[in-house]
Amino acid sequence: MNERLFGIHGAALTLRSERMGVIASNIANAATPGYKARDIDFNAALDARLAAERGGPASDPRTGMVWRQPTMPSLDGNTVELNHEQVAFAENAVAYSATLSFVTAKVNTVTRALKGE
Repeated sequence: MNERLFGIHGAALTLRSERMGVIASNIANAATPGYKARDIDFNAALDARLAAERGGPASDPRTGMVWRQPTMPSLDGNTVELNHEQVAFAENAVAYSATLSFVTAKVNTVTRALKGE
């Protein structure tokens, strides 16, 4: 039902939210020695989520999770590059907002149709 009503936007909104949490965790651990930055490969995770919703094999919650490869490794083993994380966070926030707009518009359309407007 979710995919028929919202298309891919329902799953995309959930994944964008999860990715926001992963990036926020990276930023919070920017000074933690040995911390390895992670990210979510959005396309791979979305494909797995949609396949599971269509009755395919259940997706592993870690599907699409990748380790960031630092441009310049730090001496303490931390792979978080704060400027990269901030850009990723901002890009993901814009994409989240756009996806939320699509879902909100769809809900408003359905609500108006139910009211007979």
